[in-house]
Amino acid sequence: MSGDGKPKFVIIGGGPGGSLMACYLGKAGYAVEVYELREDLRGGNIPGGKSINLALSHRGIVALERVGVINEVMKMSVPMPGRMIHGRDGSLAFQPYGRDDSQAIHSVSRGDLNGLLLAAADKYPNVSLFFNAKCTGVDLDACTATVIDTVSGEWRTVSGDVLVSADGAFSGIRRAMQRLNRFDFSQTYLNHGYKELTIPAADGGGFRIEKNALHIWPRGAFMMIALPNEDGSFTVTIFWPFEGANSFESIKTPADVDRFFGEQFADAVAHMPTLATDYFENETGSLVTMRSAPWYYKDKVVLLGDACHAVVPFYGQGMNAAFEDALVLDECLASSPGDLGRAFFEYDRIRREHVNVLADLAISNFVEMRDHTGSKRFLLRKKKEKLLNKLFPHWYLPLYTMATFTRIPYGEAVSRARRQDLIVNVVAGVLFLIVVGAVVGWFI
Repeated sequence: MSGDGKPKFVIIGGGPGGSLMACYLGKAGYAVEVYELREDLRGGNIPGGKSINLALSHRGIVALERVGVINEVMKMSVPMPGRMIHGRDGSLAFQPYGRDDSQAIHSVSRGDLNGLLLAAADKYPNVSLFFNAKCTGVDLDACTATVIDTVSGEWRTVSGDVLVSADGAFSGIRRAMQRLNRFDFSQTYLNHGYKELTIPAADGGGFRIEKNALHIWPRGAFMMIALPNEDGSFTVTIFWPFEGANSFESIKTPADVDRFFGEQFADAVAHMPTLATDYFENETGSLVTMRSAPWYYKDKVVLLGDACHAVVPFYGQGMNAAFEDALVLDECLASSPGDLGRAFFEYDRIRREHVNVLADLAISNFVEMRDHTGSKRFLLRKKKEKLLNKLFPHWYLPLYTMATFTRIPYGEAVSRARRQDLIVNVVAGVLFLIVVGAVVGWFI
C-alpha cells in the first residue's frame, strides 16, 4: 500500500491502453508504476513498418474525454466520414459511414497517440514511467514482476498491490494465468497476414488522394487499405494470404511487386514511389484473435486490452475497445472502493461477453470489406439501412452505427440489429402479401 492507504498499481505495458489506464489511476490518486519494453516514444523516435493506423471512434473518444486529452488527440487526427472504394478499373465510390459528416471515425498515428498518453500520465506526480523494461516473469500471488533493463542489463523485482496486464496479445502475465486451474484461453490465426506500406505526402505538402476517407481496394481474396496522416501521407496496409496465388509467398522480387501492384492497384502505384523498398524492408505481421477468461486473478491481477481480447482490425474497434476497458475498470474501481476483488469481478462481468462478440464482428467484417464493399448488393443494403435510419432515427440504427458511434455494448448492438432486421423483413413480407392480394382481387 502507498502512504495514503491506497493500493499501488504496477502496469506492465505502456502502449495506448496501458498509458490511458495509468492516466485513470493517476487521476484517481493511486500510486502507479508503468513498465514499457520500448524506449520512450515522447522523444519522437516512433518505429514504423509494422503498425496499422488507429481508427478512433465514439467509445475511444469518450474514454479520452474522461482524462482531458481528447482535444489534443483530435488535433493530430484526420476525420474520415466514409470509405472510398477503389475499383480495378480506377473507378471511385464514396460510401458514408453515417447520416452525415458528423458521424466520422478519426485516423490517428499509433505512435503519436501513445506518446501523447504517456506525457499525460507523466503529469500525475503519483505516476512513474520506466522504459526499456522487459518483463521476464511474474509471481501472481506476490504481485511481483521481474524486469530487466534492456540497455544496462540490470535486473530488478518490482512489486505492488495489483498487477495490470497491458502487455499485448502475447502477454507474459496472461501466460502465467494460463497455468491456473480453470483459466480458459484460445487463439485463432487468419490465413492472411498484413504488411505496412506508404503513400507519401505530395510534393510541396498535401494529400495525393482524398484526405477524408478510409481508402479500400477490395479484391476478393485480398485487399489493401490506406488511412490518412496529418502530414499528408497515408499509412497503407495490404492484407494477403500467406500462401498460394496472389499471396506473400508468391512475391519474391521487386519485379513481382511492380507486376502485381500494377495489375491489382494501378491507381495507387503512381503514388507509391518507395513501394518495392517498403515491401521488402517492412515485416509481415500475423492476424490473431485471442479470448481468455476470467480477466482477473483474485484481487491481485487484472487484464486489459489485447492481453485479454486481441481482435483483428477489420471493425476498427481494437483500440476503442481497449480504451473502453480502461474506462469501465476505472468506473468499477470507483463503485467498489476498498474492494478490488469485487471491482475486477464486475469489470469482467460487464465487458467480457461483449468483446467476444466484437471478435466475431471483426472477422466477419474482413470478408465484407474484401469481398462485398464494391458489390451492388452491398450498396443496396447500405442504402436501405441509411433510409430506415433517416425515417426512424430513434428506432432503426445500423449495426455499424451502434458499434462505432454509440456505447451500446457490442452484444446488445448485435441483438438489436437482428431484431430490427426481423421486424423489417416481416413488415416487408406483410406489405408484399397485401399488394399481391390487392392485385389478385382486382383481377377477380
